[in-house]
Amino acid sequence: MSTLFEKIIAREIPAKIEHEDEHCIVIHDIDPQAPVHCLVIPKKPIPRVGEATAEDQATLGHLLLTAAEVARKLQLAEGFRIVINNGKNGGEAVPHLHVHLLGGRQMEWPPG
Repeated sequence: MSTLFEKIIAREIPAKIEHEDEHCIVIHDIDPQAPVHCLVIPKKPIPRVGEATAEDQATLGHLLLTAAEVARKLQLAEGFRIVINNGKNGGEAVPHLHVHLLGGRQMEWPPG
């Protein structure tokens, strides 16, 4: 069964796309937790970062570099936060690895 993100990548579910390349897609979160809240999603389905393998190293690096590129595009020069949830207690809602890019306001610490 396809995950929500696989359906978005396949264009079965609409999303506001900010960026797309051969390795990932970046969409705006439908329940934003900051003025800017995008999700950087690999096209290769990896359930969670805790299940990534050495084979996924290039993909993981690409996700972070893409998040930084999108942050520049969205003018987050004052700062931004990158979050990766892993598992139920980590706040994971969709079992498909994704990077949250949050910005546009002062972030709090601890995050919650």
